[in-house]
Amino acid sequence: MRLSTLAVIITLFAFGCNEVKSSYELPIYGQKEYVDREVNGKTVTDTLYHTIAPFEFVDQDSSIITNATFNNQVYVADFFFTSCPTICPVMKQQMLRVYEEYKNDPEVAILSHSIDPTHDTVAVLHDFAEKLGVESSKWHFVTGDKDEIYDIGETSYMVVANEDEEAAGGYIHSGAFLLVDKKGRIRGVYDGTVPEQVDVLINDIKRLTKRK
Repeated sequence: MRLSTLAVIITLFAFGCNEVKSSYELPIYGQKEYVDREVNGKTVTDTLYHTIAPFEFVDQDSSIITNATFNNQVYVADFFFTSCPTICPVMKQQMLRVYEEYKNDPEVAILSHSIDPTHDTVAVLHDFAEKLGVESSKWHFVTGDKDEIYDIGETSYMVVANEDEEAAGGYIHSGAFLLVDKKGRIRGVYDGTVPEQVDVLINDIKRLTKRK
């Protein structure tokens, strides 16, 4: 699993464009495109960055969760399943640190996608969130069509998320935490099993929200 995470991070760096304008600005990950348009008779080139594709899932409270749910928010995304016997428990304990740090900040949210929607029903996710002691308004655990979840994981967040009979628990997924800005762009990738990486994530969220 650690190798999958590392491969994803390497892929993001190779595939992405790291636009750093200053030491205080985070990179923007993913392929960018250049589009020409006419403005007052002159050609202007716009830069279009990779963004998270439109999605619609259901969270632990049966609420519909879409991109619009995170309007005016930055959020941290990950992929997991509740019966995961390997890295998920570690990831959730580390994500709890993010939750506790920002639970009173309306600009920050968390989005955890289940990659086992057959088992991880709304009721199962509700119980899972209750055991963690987190509020659904801050931390959304979502389920939905498995192909849509796998697709958005691999094409939008650029992480591994899929069934694998040979993997522990029957699924393979990245241990990455992904930081998404208010424009839907990925601004950071962190190993969610490593406390020091999560320390960096917590600090980078402050940089995105301009908090000290």
